[in-house]
Amino acid sequence: MHYDLLIRNALLMDGSGQPGVHGDLAVRDGRIAALGPIDGSADVEVDALGRVLAPGFIDVHTHDDLEVIRQPQMPSKISQGVTTIVVGNCGISASPVAAAGAVPDPMNLLGEPHEFRYPRFADYRAAVEAVAPAVNVAALVGHTSLRQDQMDRLDRAASDAEVAAMRAALRESLAEGAIGLSTGLAYASAFSAPAAEVLALAVELPTQRLYASHLRDEFDRIVPALDEALAVSQLRGAPLRVSHLKCAGIDNWGRSREVLAWLDQAAHGHDVACDCYPYAASASTLDQKQVTDAYDILITWSEAEPAQGGRLLADIAADWQVDLHEAARRLQPAGAVYHCMDEADVRRILAHPLTMIGSDGLPRDPRPHPRLWGTFPRVLGHYARDEALFPLHTAVHKMTGLPAQRFDLDQRGKLQLGWHADLVLFDPARIRDTADYHDPIRAAEGIEAVWVNGALAYDGRQVIARAGRFLRPPPAATNEGASS
Repeated sequence: MHYDLLIRNALLMDGSGQPGVHGDLAVRDGRIAALGPIDGSADVEVDALGRVLAPGFIDVHTHDDLEVIRQPQMPSKISQGVTTIVVGNCGISASPVAAAGAVPDPMNLLGEPHEFRYPRFADYRAAVEAVAPAVNVAALVGHTSLRQDQMDRLDRAASDAEVAAMRAALRESLAEGAIGLSTGLAYASAFSAPAAEVLALAVELPTQRLYASHLRDEFDRIVPALDEALAVSQLRGAPLRVSHLKCAGIDNWGRSREVLAWLDQAAHGHDVACDCYPYAASASTLDQKQVTDAYDILITWSEAEPAQGGRLLADIAADWQVDLHEAARRLQPAGAVYHCMDEADVRRILAHPLTMIGSDGLPRDPRPHPRLWGTFPRVLGHYARDEALFPLHTAVHKMTGLPAQRFDLDQRGKLQLGWHADLVLFDPARIRDTADYHDPIRAAEGIEAVWVNGALAYDGRQVIARAGRFLRPPPAATNEGASS
């Protein structure tokens, strides 16, 4: 048999969570055509030299909605072995939005007001398809974006008419290929939305369309916030995906056992899972509610005081001889990294069987959290290999087969005959993240090659081809009969 691509002598980790087996893999017409010892030839043959060949990694939590159009090479993702991204998280999405002026926090994390030019979800999908990105893209619709498009101000509950308009926009977006609804109820732009407003939107979610929630509270009231998210998802049977699960704030440290017990209990009767990034620091816009002297807060950017980017808030306040809150007020609008988590909680959540990997990276931040460039190699190198938190094949499962199943990404996430050939070849002895808080824009080491839909996308040094696709839900999950 003759193939387009034949990778020999690999340690095949198929994404199922089982240990790897040595063998070969062949690709024809963008799909996996053969597995095991293969007697054949190919246009391109690669000797893996015993290194790991896995399904391409799936980043289930990104804010790359506009970045994928702005910079379709997507070097921060493809250099980590990521072949599919999920955008529209935390209630903020690029569509359906027709911004007439400034966009509210945290929508400003995605881009400038003039970039929000997709009033219909179909417009956004067409824009992604037109640029042909290096990675596959699946998209949620953000609750805050729906509010921004229908309301004159966001510090109140939506009226019945506004809820009806949001429902219509969500319904249309789902018909046009959105995979679900996301919320970011902790942010001021959505915090005034009562549970009833979100429940009214959830009525539009067909079975298997997701509800992903940045919880209303990740601090002391995290369990009531989890209860609220579960109630929304249960209304129509939508799977619940808890975004970047964490126990934030010193008073909350050590509660991961309680939170994970809640997750286990909820998952007995409902489809519940979460994502987590492998760092004990979060990042977002600078929020007065999170300003404290209990842990370090690193300012990443400031429109009012650009020179303060890269400095600790405490040092800035000391220089100005003001308290932390006054310093934060003067810096606004601004971005920050909050060292607000306990490493033991991070490890416990990462290791949980229901946890997937998501970067939550912020590509528009001039000094981004290192998770933007380092998340997946950090899990594989630091936590799996060096810390032995879980076996390597378990780490691969958390970023391939598990998210593909939980996000209904049809025929992706496993090395399986006939499935799409999204592949990553990496050296398990060398793989590691190199990005850190002071030098965050650095590609990982140990990723040797990445293929997207059968095409070589990254050769370990640079982006080679852009073969990504916009992924719509499979036919069983939609009334429209659309496919990936």
